[in-house]
Amino acid sequence: MRLTILGSGTNLHPTRAAAGYLVRTDHTMLLDFGPRTLSNLLKTGVDRHRITHILFSHFHADHFSDFITYFFDALIYTKHGGGWRPDLTLIGPRGTKTLFRSIMATFPSFAKPPFPVHLKEATDRTFRIGETLITPRRVVHVPDLNSVGYRIEYKKKTLVYSGDAQYCDSLVRLCREADVAVLDCSFPATKPGPVHMHAGECGQVAEEAGVDRLVLSHFYPPADRADVKAQAAEIFRGTVLKGKDLLTLKL
Repeated sequence: MRLTILGSGTNLHPTRAAAGYLVRTDHTMLLDFGPRTLSNLLKTGVDRHRITHILFSHFHADHFSDFITYFFDALIYTKHGGGWRPDLTLIGPRGTKTLFRSIMATFPSFAKPPFPVHLKEATDRTFRIGETLITPRRVVHVPDLNSVGYRIEYKKKTLVYSGDAQYCDSLVRLCREADVAVLDCSFPATKPGPVHMHAGECGQVAEEAGVDRLVLSHFYPPADRADVKAQAAEIFRGTVLKGKDLLTLKL
């Protein structure tokens, strides 16, 4: 399994793309698709038209908005460019089907794509994409918004992605003994903010869960002005990495 960070920042971060991650197992999939991540996807050299699944943690714009451009590009490629692409499956928390049906009905030419599009809403049940096991878990982010994290298992390796999350028991359970956990480190421990974790809480989750490698990501600018890696390492005894755009990890 390989993970490439397409975006390690937030909506209007001056130097980082917003949330997005490329995961390669026996399938090529995306975790979230925030602003500017599509440009970084092109830089990876991966054929964007072979992506079969996009998993969304929630539908704040900084985790979602580049999907619109990506889907429009797929329509042009298949309708007018003579191209072919496989089925596209869109997975997310409760409300995913309603949202995407509305998008397909609203945007010109989106209603009848020339390739099958499948909409699925994640529950706490593990499901399979080829030989890859995916376990969604609801996490705490903001009230009245359905948010999930994902646990991805392939060939005895485990990757966990928190999405946007506060410290919560469900996130610790999701991360249990993961090889790599990519966690929402929006703020430094010295200047915490609302509805997201700070570096110390990321370290706490990783330590309690027995994670091997902790990847800090989803930085607001104040987190880049602090030593968040050292702050997490005060609590977590494993390896701490500060995420950056286009960083690739092999599991």
